[in-house]
Amino acid sequence: MSASEKKIQFAVIGGGVIGGGWVARFLLMGFDVKVFDPDHEAELKINQVIENARRSLPGLFEYLLPDEGSLIFCSNISEAVSDVQWICEAIPEHLNLKQEVFTEIQAHCSKDAIIASSTSGFKPSDLQDVSSNTEQIIVAHPFNPVYLIPLVELVGHSKTTEKAAMILKQLGMHPLIVRKEIDAHIADRLLEAMWRESLWLINDDIATTKEIDDAIRYGFGLRWAQMGMFETYRIAGGEDGMEHFIEQFGPALKWPWTRLMEVPELSEELIKKIALQSDQQSDHYSITELEHIRDDNLVALMRSLKTKDWGVGNQLNAVDESLESTSVKPSEILTQRSPVLTSSRVVPTSWLDVNGHMNDSRYAEVFSKASDIILRRIGSDVDYIAQGFNYFTVDMQISYLNECLAGDKISVFTSIHLAEGKKLDLRHEMKNAQGTVCATCTQFLIHVDLTSRKSCLPTEPVASILMALN
Repeated sequence: MSASEKKIQFAVIGGGVIGGGWVARFLLMGFDVKVFDPDHEAELKINQVIENARRSLPGLFEYLLPDEGSLIFCSNISEAVSDVQWICEAIPEHLNLKQEVFTEIQAHCSKDAIIASSTSGFKPSDLQDVSSNTEQIIVAHPFNPVYLIPLVELVGHSKTTEKAAMILKQLGMHPLIVRKEIDAHIADRLLEAMWRESLWLINDDIATTKEIDDAIRYGFGLRWAQMGMFETYRIAGGEDGMEHFIEQFGPALKWPWTRLMEVPELSEELIKKIALQSDQQSDHYSITELEHIRDDNLVALMRSLKTKDWGVGNQLNAVDESLESTSVKPSEILTQRSPVLTSSRVVPTSWLDVNGHMNDSRYAEVFSKASDIILRRIGSDVDYIAQGFNYFTVDMQISYLNECLAGDKISVFTSIHLAEGKKLDLRHEMKNAQGTVCATCTQFLIHVDLTSRKSCLPTEPVASILMALN
């Protein structure tokens, strides 16, 4: 993150679940935030969300996030919105109230500031109705938890949404610019269709809340999480793709399967039925425990997609690329037997084993990624591998000295013990934030011709770089 990027300051008006999520995302990505919420418990609620974010967001990445920004709680809107570049509105979904707040915001903020509403339903034209500077107000609709889910739907004037998209990318988020304004944007319209149908299934005693959730999490939800709907259905069409799929299943759309344009009466009886089933489904978990379970599962799922560079994994890998330069100091001089920083990260919750600490296999993963940094530094990078050469590990020995817990900051320092001919001998040392050595590793590698799968001497540029180390 450049110095100019760090100058961006944010304000959040409204400190509920969504507003608190925005605050956490801004802070943990290194930006300063000012907050206004008249609720006397707002500070407590926001800090609880921030703690959840600290527990989960850093675990998505292979490198440390920037130092946290500063958080200031303000006594009024005027104080909050002055001298900031992005103003996030996250108050309840009442149009008149939002319009009143926008009027007050625009009376005190810069004319160049982005005013971004988190509304899940209102169109920008609704929000701008009483504004004299309509281009300034856009929709930036996020998804809970905002500190983990990267999607943000942007709706509004093209110049403003394009500027907003660039800022959101700095926050590690995925902006989706909606082509035309429409009530409830894109994602919530899709969700509402499923919500309506689910209400009917419960109302008609066809399924319970748990059975509906099981249909999603054990079935199509798994496919959608990594490939969406249309690409999933394209595969279902076989070699002939989407056209064949529509020809085969399109006629079924006229069958009376669904009741999407009808809504069951939300009677007291139906509401109690849904609430009772929901309580029975997860009554032994508190809301905080469910939030932790949700966040841990999201981190594990999203991290798994990083290895395939697919879906959200591709977006997270892009964030890692931007974090790498500040975490491992690629400008540090590399010499033989002189340790350099090769990894600086936190331990994700998904790395814990039954003992509640980092599983032994994860140590090998950390050391292996540290080796990748060294290999790139000596010229064995993507281009070199494309030429048909790289290093294979033939021996790796780890000594476990101190346990690592979820959220612990760990750093690896690596030295080249031997670089001679085909041989490369690395020594790793893992330390925690207190400087205590948690583990050491010796790793012996051999240079290999990837075509013959046999050892060979390094070629250029690796050969010259290794020669200069001696």
